[in-house]
Amino acid sequence: MKDLHNRIHPVPLIAPVAARTDNTAIVSAIIDRLNYESLELVLVTGTNTDANATFAVLVEDGNDPSLSDNAAVADEELLGTEAQAGFTFADDVECRKIGYVGSKRYVRLTVTPSGNDSGNIFIAGIALLGNSNSSPTANPPQ
Repeated sequence: MKDLHNRIHPVPLIAPVAARTDNTAIVSAIIDRLNYESLELVLVTGTNTDANATFAVLVEDGNDPSLSDNAAVADEELLGTEAQAGFTFADDVECRKIGYVGSKRYVRLTVTPSGNDSGNIFIAGIALLGNSNSSPTANPPQ
């Protein structure tokens, strides 16, 4: 077995909340990549009760801590695609992932619902930072 435990640092991306029942964009926390050379953004869905909803994903990056300089990440700086990270009403209790290999320090993800007007969606996410400049990573994560 290889040790993954001491090589990753999970941080909240999208905190679990009560069911979302509209088309308001879900904007993640801003992830600071300082001292980490890799980043994977992971989403998990609950049971969606809306029969026509879709959820598009956008990854943005920048060097300002508030992401006031945010820009959409170029496709060549992503592992996987934003389309693959998106999901529909039929994707109950599933995970999606998208990797970031760009050079900017700060990254965030936005999930934009469409057609989520008659049901509930549960979504949460974590960011997995890896390849730390110092190991092992803290446990519990800080």
